[in-house]
Amino acid sequence: MDIQTRKLNLITYLAQLQDESFFEKIEEYILSKLDKEDHTKPFSVEELNKRIDQSLEDSKNDKVIESNDLLSEIKQWQ
Repeated sequence: MDIQTRKLNLITYLAQLQDESFFEKIEEYILSKLDKEDHTKPFSVEELNKRIDQSLEDSKNDKVIESNDLLSEIKQWQ
């Protein structure tokens, strides 16, 4: 079974899951794994260039948000 099929099967299983405590355990496990990942790893030159290119493209296509608008939006999340 390929990885895409396995992912879809897992999503289907989770969507049908009714046991709240089991779901919480799965959620805690996933979040604990995410916390342990190294998010401070520097970008490779290729990754950095891709991000720069995408940012420039977004700017050209007006896919931007003003910093004040973003801060207001973030404050609403809390």
